[in-house]
Amino acid sequence: MTTVTSIRDLFAAKALADIPKILTLQDRNRHSPTHGCFDRNHWHYKIIDFPCGMSQEFVYPLALVYALDLPDNPWRGQEALRQWVRAGIGFAAASAHADGSCDDYYPFEKALGAAAFTLLAFAESMLLLGLDDDDLLRFVEKRAVWLAQRQESGQLSNHQALVALGLAKSAELLGTERFETAIEERVRQLLAWRRAEGWFPEYDGCDPGYLTLTIAYLADLDRLRPGLGLREPLRQAIDFVAQLMHPDGTLGGEYCSRNTYNYFPHGFELAGRWHPPALDLNTRFARALRGGLEACHGDDHILGHHVINYLLTWRDFVEQRPEPGPRPQGRLWFAEAGLLVERRSGYELYAGLNKGGAFKLFKDDALAISDSQLSVVERRGKKARNAVGHMCGDYDLELSDDAISVAGHLSWAKQSLMTTTRLLILRLGMLSVGRLAPDLVRRVLQRLLIVGRRESPHRFRRVFRFADGGWTITDELNCPDWSAVERVAIGCDQTSIYIAMSRTYQQGQLQEWLELIPGQPRPADGQALRLERRL
Repeated sequence: MTTVTSIRDLFAAKALADIPKILTLQDRNRHSPTHGCFDRNHWHYKIIDFPCGMSQEFVYPLALVYALDLPDNPWRGQEALRQWVRAGIGFAAASAHADGSCDDYYPFEKALGAAAFTLLAFAESMLLLGLDDDDLLRFVEKRAVWLAQRQESGQLSNHQALVALGLAKSAELLGTERFETAIEERVRQLLAWRRAEGWFPEYDGCDPGYLTLTIAYLADLDRLRPGLGLREPLRQAIDFVAQLMHPDGTLGGEYCSRNTYNYFPHGFELAGRWHPPALDLNTRFARALRGGLEACHGDDHILGHHVINYLLTWRDFVEQRPEPGPRPQGRLWFAEAGLLVERRSGYELYAGLNKGGAFKLFKDDALAISDSQLSVVERRGKKARNAVGHMCGDYDLELSDDAISVAGHLSWAKQSLMTTTRLLILRLGMLSVGRLAPDLVRRVLQRLLIVGRRESPHRFRRVFRFADGGWTITDELNCPDWSAVERVAIGCDQTSIYIAMSRTYQQGQLQEWLELIPGQPRPADGQALRLERRL
């Protein structure tokens, strides 16, 4: 096995390792009616009734490995890959709606995200491979026109940045200026959403992982359209991420609003040409890659984003890099983001105070504790419900020099599953009235699965206190009826909302859950369960 010595080649090696899986996902049978489809659940297993439009994004990594002179790259210049890329775009065109849109999770969804990711993939792939096909060009134009006129519910900054970049790349491919107004409108919208602390929101909060993707798209757009005024917002966003990167090179987790471990390095290479501290982030992240600390994004639906980004990072890598600087000490409190960072005496604490005080604590640059807050299973008869302390919300906060207190109610976890009945209702609904109002259906599903919080009657208080060179974390839990409580625990990686890029495996999740009930005496009604941990 080749030993990867340079940071640049490390990104290439990680991406190349996933190309065989991507090829396995594609129907490469030229005589198949689904030739070019990357949704193996549709064309091979035949367990879903429509092809996921997002899957066709996989043409982009194939085009990149065809075109780039990567080390140990067996796909460089292989004509078969060129044909498979063309087949992938062709299947997307054949399976799209008449207006150029596509579906992601259910029929007639007309998903902006899936259309935007694939538009960028198709335009870039055709530019890379020099594909001059009138039918494919007309399809790219149709999808671009649809996206230029389309909005979606919720504040998803990475999607808005992606739409702007996809339109710019489509304009380059098509040789047109018709999308300039739409590009400028998306940028204005994004800048209006931007928070004073430097971050761009995802739904109702700050997620550093998704922010790195927004940075990647905006940095690329800045390269194409330098007059859009993106550099200062980018600089502030990059500096914000730098404050949140863990000492082991990882980023994010369950204490952040969207629970992701995402890290997309490409934007930092692009911005590093004019803001050198950005390069330091990728140098530090490379340590996590070498140590196997990065999250696994090998899921069929999310694999492509990171593979593409790693390949682009290799392509645009900056060889001359500054040495990583010292870690700043002291406390940083980002009140709007709800995130607190405190570095002192060899410890680094990263806490989501808007998530009940879920946290990660590092000692001497290594993860010591990952904590996703209290979780209670309550059973009444045959029905069990889960109340958790890690949902985004407004909690009672008290901050002093050596102590941090978070208090409030637990929230009922969102744990709805698809059932046969629900699936039939969704399918019939979309086949009838739902197809006329796909945005309304999306808003309802977002409310059920992602946003919003219903408080439970359980109250908690968590206190972080630094004294005698170490941290003490004290938890108290009050329940109105302890007899109904079946289990109480603190997990290292528990989440309770649906986010596509979350719930991935990361090495820190090997930490055992801390089981409190059963495990210790159950309090009497009116009394609190108390736990104190000292590091």
